[in-house]
Amino acid sequence: MAKVSIGLRGWRFDESEVFTDEGEFRALDEVPEDARTRLIRLTYLQSKPCDACYLVHGEGEKKRCNPAKVVYGEPMEEVLLCPDHEVDFFYWYREAGGSDYRGEETFRDEFHEWFAAGGRAPDDYEGPDHVDTDPNELPTPPDPAELNRRLNEGQEGKRKRIDFKKGEITYEDWNDEDQNRLDLGQDYPTE
Repeated sequence: MAKVSIGLRGWRFDESEVFTDEGEFRALDEVPEDARTRLIRLTYLQSKPCDACYLVHGEGEKKRCNPAKVVYGEPMEEVLLCPDHEVDFFYWYREAGGSDYRGEETFRDEFHEWFAAGGRAPDDYEGPDHVDTDPNELPTPPDPAELNRRLNEGQEGKRKRIDFKKGEITYEDWNDEDQNRLDLGQDYPTE
C-alpha cells in the first residue's frame, strides 16, 4: 500500500484510504477517522505561514513569513514549517529532546519555546533526507466548499458541518426553510 503526502509534506496517507481507483478523493464518510481528521485539518493549514518564520517576524510582519510546506505532529498540535526551518525542527526533535513530547498536547508549544529562546540547528547539521519524486506535485485536498458539498450530497433532514480548525464533523438540523434564509450572493467564511 503506497503512502502519499497531501497538500503539505509530512503527514502520510494510505492512498487506498483517501483515493478511489480513479484517483479522486473518496467521500469523507468512506475515509477512516484519523485520515479524515488530518485531511480536513490540512484544508485549513495549507494557507498558513511557517511557525518558525512567524516566531521570527510576528503578526506585524506576517507577509515576510515563508508559506508552510511541511507539517509534523498531531492534528491541533502540529508544527508547520518551511524548508528553511525544517532542519531546525529535526535538530530539536532528534537532538534537543523534542521526541519526548511526541503525541503530547504540548508538542507544538515546546518547539515554539525552544525556537523562540534561540534554539537552532548547527550549521553543519544535516536535516531529513526526503525522497520526493516531485515535491511540487503533491495532491491538493478539496477546498472547504467542495468538502462541504461532497459531505452533504444526498443528506435529508440533517446537515453535516465541517469545523476546519478542529478537523471535526458535526450535525445540525437542516430543512428547506433554513436553506431559503441563505443569501447565496453573500461571501460566507470558510474557516
